[in-house]
Amino acid sequence: MLSGIVAPDSRPPGGTVAEPTRRDLAAERRGKGATKPVRHGRLRPASEWPGILRVVATVVSVSLVVSVSLAAVVVWSFGLRIAKNAFEISGEQTLPNISVGEIDGGFNLLAVGVDNDPKQGNRYGKRGGTLNDVNILLHVAADHRSATAVSLPRDLVIPHPACTDPETGAVYAAMSAQPLNVAYGRGGMSCVVTTIEKLTGLNIPYAAQLSFDAVVKMTDAVGGVTVCLADPIKDKKADLDLPAGMQTISGRNALGFLRTRHGVGDGSDLARISVQQIYLSALVRQVKSADTLTNPAKLYALADAAASSVKLSTSLASPDTMVAIAKTLRTIDLSTMTFIQYPGSTGDKRYPGKVVPNVAAATQLFAAIEADRPVKASSIGRGSEESTPTQAPTDAATESPSPTGTPTTKPTHTQTPAPTETPTPTDTPAPTATSETISNSFGQTADQQTCARGYLK
Repeated sequence: MLSGIVAPDSRPPGGTVAEPTRRDLAAERRGKGATKPVRHGRLRPASEWPGILRVVATVVSVSLVVSVSLAAVVVWSFGLRIAKNAFEISGEQTLPNISVGEIDGGFNLLAVGVDNDPKQGNRYGKRGGTLNDVNILLHVAADHRSATAVSLPRDLVIPHPACTDPETGAVYAAMSAQPLNVAYGRGGMSCVVTTIEKLTGLNIPYAAQLSFDAVVKMTDAVGGVTVCLADPIKDKKADLDLPAGMQTISGRNALGFLRTRHGVGDGSDLARISVQQIYLSALVRQVKSADTLTNPAKLYALADAAASSVKLSTSLASPDTMVAIAKTLRTIDLSTMTFIQYPGSTGDKRYPGKVVPNVAAATQLFAAIEADRPVKASSIGRGSEESTPTQAPTDAATESPSPTGTPTTKPTHTQTPAPTETPTPTDTPAPTATSETISNSFGQTADQQTCARGYLK
């Protein structure tokens, strides 16, 4: 386009040219006059930018308000869903204080996996009642520098106290020498908490109940969990068929891995616990990684899975309390987070197939926990072995594996744990307290690399 074209003169009625006013001259200087040449590609006059910035600021402000409102709605909805399924714990539990978003001092939390849930129907087989098959008592030390997760075998033969079901009012008399997993049928989660409090001597103010669906959903929410298999793991009863090697498991494979008994170690309940410790340590490493903590989609998926399939005690069922506990756990170093089995053994002819407590070792364990001393196991579990994985994880385990699939290369094994990185002066210093080794105990720390062993035929 030519640049010399000038707009026609503006003439008033009568044909004479009007004298320009001050306004006309000022407008012409600002580039707004009717007689000013038309030009293209001009910058916006500086006087217009404040107005534009106000519009942009308004849009940003509205967006922030909407985002904050949506977050508030999500938290509110999450709180409602959690509160709707909350349960009462009978007894006189002492609740810790919460200040500056964290728990003051130490605390205990009991996580219980049950084998039956009305929502899951018969997807995992028909069940006449409900058993507390997975019982993990988490203790966080008062200085928040160490934590101990005690797995109590479902077949642990112990005395049971009298229980009252808070929902029905039914009263159950005390009894002796019965497996731990019958506690749920004698009064729900309230009775499970009371039974484990009597057994350990610890106050348990918080409790969570997880179903099979909860395991599936929460594993999927973090994108699967990578575990090491020293041998192929096959167990028809757990619907599990996995090749050896590093496997990223999710969905029903993750559930089967946690439930397998006849496919690992010596086929005992204690071998299953060691496999669960392998899974839990891998899960903790993954959840504490930047990939999860900085991923809003994964965090929301975890919260959504928890809200839809996890039931919490009323003492725990508030976003503030859950956030405080999460913030407290986030600061604990993986090397001072110990997974340990309640001391006990099988083989007692009086209780075939059951686990009999080792009273001396159990007394040592819970005395250390009560005194907030960090602990470690005397050896790794029956179904695991120390390993240094030398290959990347495969994706085969995220889907139902084919029985004819070619197993991946077996990982390299050694009796020495994988070396950790040498800390730099900027690293957070390790706790100064020395871990107390519990005699006749099995377990591992969260940073310890172990592999699941196949069933020893």
